[in-house]
Amino acid sequence: MTNPEVAILMLCLFIVLVLLGFPIAFTLLAMGVGFGYYAYYNGPPEVFSDIFNNNIFYLLNQNTYSVMENDTLVAIPLFLFMGYVVERANIVDRLFFSLYMAARNLPGSLAIAALLTCAVFSTASGIVGAVVTLMGLLAYPAMANAHYNKSFASGVICAGGTLGILIPPSIMLIVYAAIAELSPLRLYAAAVFPGLLLAGLYICYVIIRVMINPSLAPKPNLEDVPPARKIYMDLLVSFVPLTVLIMLVLGSILGGLATPAEAAAMGALGGLVLAMLYRSLTWTKVKESVFLTAKATAMVCWLFVGSWTFASVFSYLGGHDLISDWVIGMDLTTIQFLIMAQLIIFVLGWPLEWSEILIIFVPIFLPLLEPFGVNPYFFAMLVALNLQTSFLTPPMAMSAYYLKGVLKKQIELIDIFKGIIPYLGIVILCMVLMYIFPGIALWLPDYLFGVYVP
Repeated sequence: MTNPEVAILMLCLFIVLVLLGFPIAFTLLAMGVGFGYYAYYNGPPEVFSDIFNNNIFYLLNQNTYSVMENDTLVAIPLFLFMGYVVERANIVDRLFFSLYMAARNLPGSLAIAALLTCAVFSTASGIVGAVVTLMGLLAYPAMANAHYNKSFASGVICAGGTLGILIPPSIMLIVYAAIAELSPLRLYAAAVFPGLLLAGLYICYVIIRVMINPSLAPKPNLEDVPPARKIYMDLLVSFVPLTVLIMLVLGSILGGLATPAEAAAMGALGGLVLAMLYRSLTWTKVKESVFLTAKATAMVCWLFVGSWTFASVFSYLGGHDLISDWVIGMDLTTIQFLIMAQLIIFVLGWPLEWSEILIIFVPIFLPLLEPFGVNPYFFAMLVALNLQTSFLTPPMAMSAYYLKGVLKKQIELIDIFKGIIPYLGIVILCMVLMYIFPGIALWLPDYLFGVYVP
């Protein structure tokens, strides 16, 4: 039955329950089944078994089956496994030290090394919590010992750790492709230059900020600097294998040589080989990686089941039509629509994480792209950049809580919040640049796969 008022109530109640701390996936399931039972209600049951004679249970069953047979989502556990194995291979600490030695003469060299390490490791991992946690244990003590400003150091780690949800191969883009029914190959190609641009802007900010205020990042007193040849050999040994693995995975996808799932399988195998080469592969670490992969994959799968059930009921009740008619009735221009959509997503990033925003709210905007003449891949990149803010926006900036969790009493949460605020401005600047120069997102996919035709 069409009842838009109930659909809006359903959406508002979901937001309230999430803010109260209820688990996202099971809240979606409960809301979907509860309101779906009302939407598909076909009269009072004559016998007890008729209680379950409601189409919502068929819908839930079909959605669960659809998620489990979705070929695109097969890449998620494989990419996760690659990331967890690389995390435990002791590659990152060598990479950080080598990058630091190579950049030691630049302003804020430790911060630059931390950002570069975050960019490389988060690309291999795609797990924000893992990157921020590991770099908090590895890079923050080094910056603290060098008397770096606490807020400045924490901001670098939190911002750098979020790059993994944007730079391919990104799990977030796999999820987006499944939700929006877009090509993951085109999404990966579209994300390459925006991701590099954002990382580059972060590094430029660090250098300029330290040049203006050197007290933020005093130059460390290096007594025993290894010879240049040794520095670059260490960098070669630590940087090249991981970079080659990432480029092989990404290149095989963009070159059409492998599907994302096949490339992810190659990446998972490559992660194991790297761990063996660095003599850090143990049965315990493999078990930990498998367990964490299964845990994260189960969360993603249940998020999909719950969100598709929720979205189906919301649409059946008329929620999507109500919002679409309201937005179209505002007689907005294309840029006004884009600004409104991104502002809503930005505000939602205060209380919610990227997964909830992507799975629940982005589908509301997708049917509106065609009426406003917006390229769906361009819109996807705006959303992907904007979702960086969901980890960086107080009071629910999850990257700040990840870092606080490992540093404990070494830093106050308010100091971390102060450190990440400038990076919110950098993300917005990157979005503005991409709107002014849409080729940043669209040139590479158009070059590789031809001009997109709706």
